[in-house]
Amino acid sequence: MAVVAAMPKWERTVRVFLCIFGLILSVYALHVELSREHDPAYRAMCDLGESVSCSKVFTSRWGRGFGLVQFFVAQDSLLNQPNSILGVIFYTLQLGLGLSLSKKAALFLVLSSWVSVAGSLYLASILAFVLGDFCMVCVSTYLVNFALLYTNLKRRNAIEGKKVKAG
Repeated sequence: MAVVAAMPKWERTVRVFLCIFGLILSVYALHVELSREHDPAYRAMCDLGESVSCSKVFTSRWGRGFGLVQFFVAQDSLLNQPNSILGVIFYTLQLGLGLSLSKKAALFLVLSSWVSVAGSLYLASILAFVLGDFCMVCVSTYLVNFALLYTNLKRRNAIEGKKVKAG
């Protein structure tokens, strides 16, 4: 039987902050996208200029299903969701599973973080080299994803290193 040390307070604080911030960013991105779809003249707070426009990014083809899902299903398919919906799901899972000290939860947190970082790198390259835009909301989510990966790697290493065999 193994005994696991309690979660450090810094980790809980950092995780809650990052996940709540990620959720706020994702919900705001969804709000901007839906508002722009209903009113093409809508101007979001994050639209600061021609090349600094989050609504331009969120309403581009890469704003849904990473721009890839539409190659496999219809563009208006239920499976081709806005990336912000995926963000809401991701940050909710990170927050919920982050409260568990199980080894399996730690592994899932790390693996899902690696996927989010890969997605962030992909979308950042689209942002810079294809759209030629700067999106403050997008870049903020990329930073949150990298910080969560770091936090999850620290968690995984702590769980692996602090397990003590009883008896």
